[in-house]
This record gives sequence, structure tokens and C-alpha cells, in this order.
Amino acid sequence: MSLIYDDLRRIARHQLRRERAGHTLQPTALVNEVYLRLPGVERVGWQDRAHFFAIAARLMRRVLIDAARARKNQKRGGGAVCVTFVESHHGGETRPRDVVALDDALRTLAEMDPRKSRIVELRYFGGLTLEETATVLGISSDTVMRDWKVAKLWLMREIAKGEKRSRDDA
Repeated sequence: MSLIYDDLRRIARHQLRRERAGHTLQPTALVNEVYLRLPGVERVGWQDRAHFFAIAARLMRRVLIDAARARKNQKRGGGAVCVTFVESHHGGETRPRDVVALDDALRTLAEMDPRKSRIVELRYFGGLTLEETATVLGISSDTVMRDWKVAKLWLMREIAKGEKRSRDDA
């Protein structure tokens, strides 16, 4: 594990950048949580290093989602956690989003199109490159790019619809 620790911390920092200011979970604690949850995935047939990091990124996402849901369910406050759904290194419009709403939309996408959902997990949550994502999924980089663009647009539209429903219900 010492060989991959720095890479796991890089992924953790990548994910925590999208969390609200003052978030109490630090990259080291997030990596430690992943270490604790890894024995639960021992039946996974590890394909390669990129596959391992994809699974680790998924586990980190679960930890952050669990923490966000716990905060949201607190009796006093617990408000929503905002994240930015944009690739910082690719530029684009910055739009704060609730991590729970993003998770809900991503689950819906997974039911409709599992590959697009997986691409979002690997690229957005895992910080994998196009090429790394293509390798993990066994598809071309061009396919990853097309699916990535469609998935981002679909998720932003789905989250916006959810926000509109929330405002209308209020």
C-alpha cells in the first residue's frame, strides 16, 4: 500500500476540492477510510493499477456521500454540501451543486446508461484522464470523450430540474 499512498492522496485531494469550505475530512482521513473499506472489495478481480484507482475513487465518493447525507439529516441545520461540476483543468462554467443531488442524478444515469455513469465516476470523482478511463473500461478515448460530454450535460440538466422541483415545493 505504501507504493500507492501518494496517488490515493492525490485522488482524495481532487475530490475534497469540490467540498464545502471548512469540510472537516482531510485527504489523509479519506484515504484511511478507503483502506478500511478495501477489504470489502477483496473479490474484485483487479485488472491493473488504473482499475484499482477507479475502485478507490468510487469508495472515496461513497465516504463523501455518506458524510453529506449524515450532515443533511442532522436535526439542527446540516445544510447541503456544494460541489462544482466542472473539470478545473479543462475550464468551463462554475456552478455549485449539492453533492447529494449529484449522487441521486448519477444513480439515475447509471440505471439508464451504466457506461456513462462509470465514465463520470472515473473522470469527475477519480480524476482519471481520458486515456486511463478508456483503459479501465476497455473502450476508445473518443468514445469516452463523447460519453463524457453527453453525461455532463445530462447531469447538469437533471440537477437543475431537481432544484426547480425543490423551489416549487417550497
